[in-house]
Amino acid sequence: MAMKITEECIACGACLPECPTTSIAEGNPVYTIDANTCVECIGHADAPKCVAVCPVECIVKA
Repeated sequence: MAMKITEECIACGACLPECPTTSIAEGNPVYTIDANTCVECIGHADAPKCVAVCPVECIVKA
């Protein structure tokens, strides 16, 4: 499974440095998550780190 960023993204960049697999990229107009490399932080954290820092709660399970 992977996470995805919805259209509510404000492109703040808070999630970018949190991703341990560098699956998040700056998009146009919203950031994107590569479903092929996203592991929902399994093996890195107890929960997806990007979700914890998102100020608009736009990161959800794909």
